[in-house]
Amino acid sequence: MKRSRIKDLLNSKESGIDVVTAGWVRTRRASKGGFSFIELNDGSCLNNIQILAFNDLPNYDSEIGRLHPGASIVVEGELVQSEGSGQALEIKAAKIRVLGHADPMEYPLGKQRINLERLREIPHLRARTNSFGAVARVRDLLTFEITRFFHDRGFLYVHTPIITGSDCEGAGAMFQVTTLDPANIKKDESGQPDYSEDFFGQRAALTVSGQLEGETYACALGNIYTFGPTFRAENSNTRRHLSEFWMVEPEMAFADLSDDADLAQDFLQHLFNAVLTHCKSDLEFFNKRIKPGLIERLERLAQATFARISYTDAIEMLIDSDQGFEFDPHWGMDMQSEHERYLAEEIFKGPVVVTDYPKDIKAFYMRRNDDGRTVAAMDVLLPEVGEIIGGSQREERLDHLIDAMRASNLDPKNYTEYLDLRRYGSVPHAGFGLGFERLVQFCTGMHNIRDVIPYPRAPKRL
Repeated sequence: MKRSRIKDLLNSKESGIDVVTAGWVRTRRASKGGFSFIELNDGSCLNNIQILAFNDLPNYDSEIGRLHPGASIVVEGELVQSEGSGQALEIKAAKIRVLGHADPMEYPLGKQRINLERLREIPHLRARTNSFGAVARVRDLLTFEITRFFHDRGFLYVHTPIITGSDCEGAGAMFQVTTLDPANIKKDESGQPDYSEDFFGQRAALTVSGQLEGETYACALGNIYTFGPTFRAENSNTRRHLSEFWMVEPEMAFADLSDDADLAQDFLQHLFNAVLTHCKSDLEFFNKRIKPGLIERLERLAQATFARISYTDAIEMLIDSDQGFEFDPHWGMDMQSEHERYLAEEIFKGPVVVTDYPKDIKAFYMRRNDDGRTVAAMDVLLPEVGEIIGGSQREERLDHLIDAMRASNLDPKNYTEYLDLRRYGSVPHAGFGLGFERLVQFCTGMHNIRDVIPYPRAPKRL
């Protein structure tokens, strides 16, 4: 008989049927009546299924009566209506085969609650807990819905390279990739490392963004998106930063900043509606245990109108608010989280798109506005989190782009392919980036971003 997932059994409309299931024991409770209640979970859903194991089973005394949390078993039996409270269906076991025991003195996930900091030290086991199992299911659903959203709108999925020779953000915080012996790298005449004998013949690094390569396909195929791992070698240990994370980056040809903002709103609201529809039990768990009010927040944002305001007007509002911010707001500053949240939570009381930032605080590829001071950039701000999406209309004018590169101390010779897009049939185009883990964090209410990725990478943590 084929194994059934616990999720499917709990949702079954039938009872009195023979079934086979398997999973890991969450708890076992012995009854004075000569049987045990076993709570079994296989990861397919948040809820466990209860197994009734009577002492007339051949291996009851030798194995079943000694089961502890963490043990793995296969159960054959009858799916029946439960006589107890808390579940509608349970399995009356006819046979239980123990696949693997777990020593209660060594297994770290017993009945006691374990704090999230401790669980980060055992990432290979933490997915067996309710919190991290629920995070994994929400993450899976969001991954699927991202693909569905773009596919339904005619976007092509493009796999951009992980190893690159260019720094998209111009910040220099990149992980180097080399086959040379780091202790014996030759120097050139100027005393700089000589990479001519390296694998690629030049300095290479892990990508910080797939945007530049994504633009090349958008300027040939129309609308595309990338969704892959990116890397930042920033020595940051905040609850919002990772050294390895996933980015969603759509790019649209023949589009401007307004089109970009429209896409960002539709994208977020599609994802919020999807998780509300398909992850109800997991969201209820987060709403109760992790983030009270989470479901209401997602429901409100899924239907909200996204306000739009220029950076200049936003700064004026912050100055006029007289809030006593830790960082005094002034034109030309890169807004801090406290400013972003105040705009979304207090002024607009909902999501807001801030546009037209000062050019000196934004990346070289963003289109210069006619005022000479600002660029056609946008950030989407959400209550309680601040920025969730950053994007822009890209600079499609060759001379302006070269000037911006030089102003950012970037050598245009290293961006020949990127500049060719402006030499041969240049078109207006726009796109944005969404940090996937920040999205998962927002949808689950988890406090630390290291708890929404299977294996967090951060300074001094590999």
